[in-house]
Amino acid sequence: METAGVDPDISYDLSVALTEACANAVEHGGRTATGGGYRVTAYLDGERCRIEVADAGPGFPGDRARSVPRALPADCESGRGLYLIQELADHVEFDNAPGEGAVVSFDKILKWKQEPTLLTA
Repeated sequence: METAGVDPDISYDLSVALTEACANAVEHGGRTATGGGYRVTAYLDGERCRIEVADAGPGFPGDRARSVPRALPADCESGRGLYLIQELADHVEFDNAPGEGAVVSFDKILKWKQEPTLLTA
């Protein structure tokens, strides 16, 4: 995204949030008869970037869907992914897809560098 002119700090936040969402999809998404895996979709709408990561696993437990994760103690070795996404993004949704699977969607308002590297013709 930096090559397209997005501020490096914003690009970093998006990169970390996307990495965490994909890691969760790999770890918790499971495998199904159709192959499992996960899907990443990104949208640009003006100054807003929206990223969705959907997996084919069992989804969030009923009490976790749509809830905001809490910070964990500093000595925890895992379990920080959803919290990090919540902290780095401007808007986050944790939901279950119809049928099966979890969907993590997050938005980030983009800031642009003064002189973007990528030039359009």
